[in-house]
Amino acid sequence: MLMFFCYGLQLALGHGARRLHVSAAYRAKVAMSRFEPTSFVNYEKLRSNVDIVQKRLNRPLTLSEKIVYGHLNDPHNQEIDRGRTYLRLHPDRVAMQDATAQMAMLQFISSGLPKVAVPSTIHCDHLIEAQTGGPKDLARAKEINQEVYNFLSSAGAKYGVGFWKPGSGIIHQIILENYAYPGVMLIGTDSHTPNGGGLGAICIGVGGADAVDVMAGIPWELKCPKVIGVKLTGTLSGWTSPKDVILKVAGILTVKGGTGAIVEYHGPGVDSISCTGMATICNMGAEIGATTSVFPYNHRMRTYLHKTGRGEIAALADEYANLLVPDEGCEYDQVIEINLDELKPHINGPFTPDYAHPVSQVGATAEEKGWPLEVKVGLIGSCTNSSYEDMGRAASVAKQALDKGLKCKAQFTVTPGSEQIRATIERDGYSKIFGDVGGIVLANACGPCIGQWDRRDVKKGEKNTIVTSFNRNFTARNDANPATHAFVTSPEIVTALAIAGTLNFNPETDYLTASNGEKFKLVPPTGDELPTKDFDPGQDTYQHPPSDGSSLKVDVNSQSNRLQLLEPFDKWSGNDLVDMQVLIKVKGKCTTDHISAAGPWLKFRGHLDNISNNMLIGAVNSENDAVNSIKNHLTGEYGGVPDVARHYKANGVSWVVVGDDNYGEGSSREHAALEPRHLGGRAIIVKSFARIHETNLKKQGLLPLTFSNPSDYDKIRPDDKISITGLQTFTPGKPFIAIVKHSDGSVDELELNHSFNETQIEWFQAGSALNRMKELTS
Repeated sequence: MLMFFCYGLQLALGHGARRLHVSAAYRAKVAMSRFEPTSFVNYEKLRSNVDIVQKRLNRPLTLSEKIVYGHLNDPHNQEIDRGRTYLRLHPDRVAMQDATAQMAMLQFISSGLPKVAVPSTIHCDHLIEAQTGGPKDLARAKEINQEVYNFLSSAGAKYGVGFWKPGSGIIHQIILENYAYPGVMLIGTDSHTPNGGGLGAICIGVGGADAVDVMAGIPWELKCPKVIGVKLTGTLSGWTSPKDVILKVAGILTVKGGTGAIVEYHGPGVDSISCTGMATICNMGAEIGATTSVFPYNHRMRTYLHKTGRGEIAALADEYANLLVPDEGCEYDQVIEINLDELKPHINGPFTPDYAHPVSQVGATAEEKGWPLEVKVGLIGSCTNSSYEDMGRAASVAKQALDKGLKCKAQFTVTPGSEQIRATIERDGYSKIFGDVGGIVLANACGPCIGQWDRRDVKKGEKNTIVTSFNRNFTARNDANPATHAFVTSPEIVTALAIAGTLNFNPETDYLTASNGEKFKLVPPTGDELPTKDFDPGQDTYQHPPSDGSSLKVDVNSQSNRLQLLEPFDKWSGNDLVDMQVLIKVKGKCTTDHISAAGPWLKFRGHLDNISNNMLIGAVNSENDAVNSIKNHLTGEYGGVPDVARHYKANGVSWVVVGDDNYGEGSSREHAALEPRHLGGRAIIVKSFARIHETNLKKQGLLPLTFSNPSDYDKIRPDDKISITGLQTFTPGKPFIAIVKHSDGSVDELELNHSFNETQIEWFQAGSALNRMKELTS
């Protein structure tokens, strides 16, 4: 493995590897800053694996190929074919946010293993609801979520997992500040884990069951990614920001254009982007379906490593720099070119993050489409845009308004990415500027970005517009109001629009009116890439696991409505799946937010039966264009999707879901796979899947299948019964035949494809990947 951390273990390095000894001064700084110290970094092992693969392939490699293939379990024999074969990998590290960590740790407990095999951390960032401001919201969250926090803290201590307490910050910012570095491979139970690509790392979002595999030391499977190259030329300047790069790319590739691929940025324009700016771009790569995104190692990353106390890692990265950039002459599966000199500020939305508009045009488009022009709330921060540079550039815009006697016309909220960012922007005066212009600084947490927002200024169903520096803007995601038109853009554009109070404002050309009646234009934002002084670490919020936690206990109250120990799913019966009822035929976009909503449902993420009461309640039923209203074909009555599914399960009726394109896009939440399995589902049949969700379904023993002919979706009726034949000869690459029985007595036979490999077929036969793990380890 590339990287080893101090876990009370002496681990052997590969032949000829160089140890990175951490100085006493650095250890002292680490202790003060709550970092988990890196004991040594093994780039030599990475180089050895890359050399083996390069000799086999006999061609130049992209950067992403070097890092991914450098983590192969068997570089000598692994079949490598981009877009086709499955790779067996050994990631260096696992990170879990608190909403997904509950189920991941419950699954790890079920595995019976005594301790995690790789360094792992839990980050408390999802369960803090934004109401009145940071301190009060944090205190309230600690009280309400005490049971869950205690569970995660004690489970972490017992099984060797570090625990970042509530208030520490958003998982991805913590990873960037502490754990990501060039060449590392990290998986995280959150779809925006690719944020770490801004520091030259391969960081991939996964479901909890994948995290369990890695924590158990089992080789982790990933379909060999294709590689999309984005060549950047020119230089960022003026109002154009790193966020505009990914907003532009999203408009080009759409929400599914990156599926099955790593997006690799390269070219002379890269050097004009800060390390945290590169992280912003990689973070939002999740919105195009990309496996992850990455930038090549450069001086901006070196500076960031030094500023965050990791100068010795930077020195080693300099020595092995040829490993951390693409080879000259490497080939990409697709190339996009963007000239940063010509790139203009963008704003994407509403309702989907790939609906791209130049800021100069969005006002006119809004008028044409009937979108509300008034900006009700501007929200900056989130894991995508909460760096020191982001806060500084936004503050520079706000300061101009203050100097002219203005405050924000819209409500304005600020979410720091970490305790370190919060403390530093408070010390350096940015927080005061935000407060003076009318803003509220929220807790160091996800907050409104994931729907943790107790919004009270508009009624549910009232059309309104909000602008954010977040990454997603699906229907009702931020505030549970399906009539909210949410747009994503850069923090500086959000700030300008919050001051102007309207979408119909272009800060590059339009004027504001000062308190004295004078007309003035905002000058382009400025902000230091990193603080002139060192970062202020703020409060200590990290709990390191003890060297031996075997004697510790993790209690889960059987009467709890928030936590529930897991029972194994049933094994495959050995027979075809016959006469399964169509539970719902979903119309249009169906993200994991539609399948398993967040917001108020986050509190049940550790209780499978309770969280299953939100299954598919946001999906549109093709029969009646309604949400959470489907026909129960046993009773003839209409009911909620979870209620009908429970009734079918209680009566021994298996069921299927039929869906449209890119089914399951968005969050990595595996609850969107666990819930259908728990409530009696057997298969999900769609036109196409998002990567993470398809894998999550496989992990839980479901059959994710796609129509060989996408138009066959139209042949399915809401009251059909579907049989899937050929399961006794289930083999990779061999399609199934679906027998579709219609209520009028007619029958259709449809071909269904799957992407299972041999190992994944074993998951299905065992009932789940966790069941199969137990079979292999018992």
